[in-house]
Amino acid sequence: MLGITEGMIVQELGWDDDVSDEIRDSIEEACGDALIDEDTDEVVDAVILWWRDGDGDLVDELMDVIAPLGEDGFIWVLSPKTGTPGYVEPSEIAESAPTAGLTQTSTVNLGAWTGARLVQPRAKAGKRQ
Repeated sequence: MLGITEGMIVQELGWDDDVSDEIRDSIEEACGDALIDEDTDEVVDAVILWWRDGDGDLVDELMDVIAPLGEDGFIWVLSPKTGTPGYVEPSEIAESAPTAGLTQTSTVNLGAWTGARLVQPRAKAGKRQ
């Protein structure tokens, strides 16, 4: 569902007691390995960012998250669903993404969490001379 496949290196940020173990387990099962925390020097294929209202500045966080992300990598911003504690307005994510140099491509309902998929825009191929 999240586009995570066997062999991908997936980094997890923003973990706290309220995250969904079911979502985490399904991601680990899909990639075939444990999620990597923020203290990694590896290039990652995907980032799972658990984000709640009050966690800080989303643009700043997204700009930090881009650093270890591979060229074809993507970010899932997971936030509590509408009406629950920590709920983040979808417009906050949609407006933060372009400011951080990202594009939102899709959203998904994950039970108690909602996910927004963000990618880095592809560079346009230059004309050959």
